[in-house]
Amino acid sequence: MSTAQVRAAVAADAPEIARIQRVTWRTAYADLLGERAFDELEDTAEGQWAEAIAHPGTIVYVATEGEFTVGFCVAGPAPADEVANASGELPEDADRTGLIATLLVEPRWGRRGHGGRLLAGAADGLRQHGAERGISWVAESDSASLSFFRRAGWRPDGTVRTLDTGERRLRELRLTGQLEIQLIG
Repeated sequence: MSTAQVRAAVAADAPEIARIQRVTWRTAYADLLGERAFDELEDTAEGQWAEAIAHPGTIVYVATEGEFTVGFCVAGPAPADEVANASGELPEDADRTGLIATLLVEPRWGRRGHGGRLLAGAADGLRQHGAERGISWVAESDSASLSFFRRAGWRPDGTVRTLDTGERRLRELRLTGQLEIQLIG
């Protein structure tokens, strides 16, 4: 049986992270994003992931199973515009709120606990840097991701945003939850 683990990404992981993002987005978000978003992703993803890995204050985590990289997660302090309410007011704990910016597991590696390990690892890292709760944005129509976060105890907080992909509009819900993640099994 292969060993599954989560570790901080290094620069050499950028191409594989970009590949996982392309495959996962095409599988899970084809109806939501539009071809233009996929074309832009094809052209820029690897360089953007190299920058994200090098960015201070943000940690990119990768999930591995044996020799394969199977998923990734990005976590860091929540920027003010991400944690503010709809009227722009910051909550009292804004400076103690972490952001799970992205969490993706390649579909063929799904249902093996990688997402939970990624979230738990990122949550632990956020706690080590002083965060007391986390937030994440999830497409309103992404029932799989919403269900995943709900199983971790995260819930919508009533804040929504709409992103323009250039071809479509994507409505996202902000979820919030504790950073004490309990893995089952």
